[in-house]
Amino acid sequence: MPTLIKNRQIFDEPSPPPDLVVLEPTDDPRAVVAKIGLQLPYLKVIAVNFPKFSDGRGYSIGRLLRERYGYKGELRAVGVVARDHLQLLAQCGFDSFQLREGEDAAEALAGLADFSEAYQASAAQPVPLFRRRHGR
Repeated sequence: MPTLIKNRQIFDEPSPPPDLVVLEPTDDPRAVVAKIGLQLPYLKVIAVNFPKFSDGRGYSIGRLLRERYGYKGELRAVGVVARDHLQLLAQCGFDSFQLREGEDAAEALAGLADFSEAYQASAAQPVPLFRRRHGR
């Protein structure tokens, strides 16, 4: 049973949602959104697979889904997802994380609080820190 961090809480998910859409790193978000079309706002969960530690294409897919295509539902990172990834995944718009087997869920959840601020603009915080500090 996969361990899931969602809304900054730990869950055991017995089975994936029936309408789960899974994107691979090789998928073009534009083509997927064109295929899904008007159903995009009604999808509850889109998962993006991270097949290995060094494959960062899913981060871009997450940002594109949030920023360019306006996806508001649950955006889940699956595959090789570990504590060290969570903070950046959250900045890219992911709001749930299916941890890899053997990963300590409490320790991974603590990883979301490793940094109190992000300097650059992101899907989670579209205004960069220097603008927030100077009120521009």
